[in-house]
Amino acid sequence: MKQLTSIEEFNQLTNDPTVFMFTASWCPDCHFIDPDLPALEQKYNDYQFVSVDRDEFIELCQEVGVMGIPSFVAFDNQKELGRYVGKERKTIEQISEFIEGLKK
Repeated sequence: MKQLTSIEEFNQLTNDPTVFMFTASWCPDCHFIDPDLPALEQKYNDYQFVSVDRDEFIELCQEVGVMGIPSFVAFDNQKELGRYVGKERKTIEQISEFIEGLKK
């Protein structure tokens, strides 16, 4: 999964269908799904997937309203399409349901 490198990059990526995964290196619940992420990205290849390190981009997290991790927020045309936000562990099935719901 691509790693976010700057706020400018975030702003640019919101122009296209993008799912941002807010995470942190120390978060075990965030890394629980790591083995399944490549398959998720392949299944939903109409979206870009970008990892956002919460500790590196804390101001961005506050701006977007992400307090718990792991969290997922989707954008397109600079508009938020949906969010799956919270501090609980998420399964790949739950994340798939979230992405499927974006298409409605």
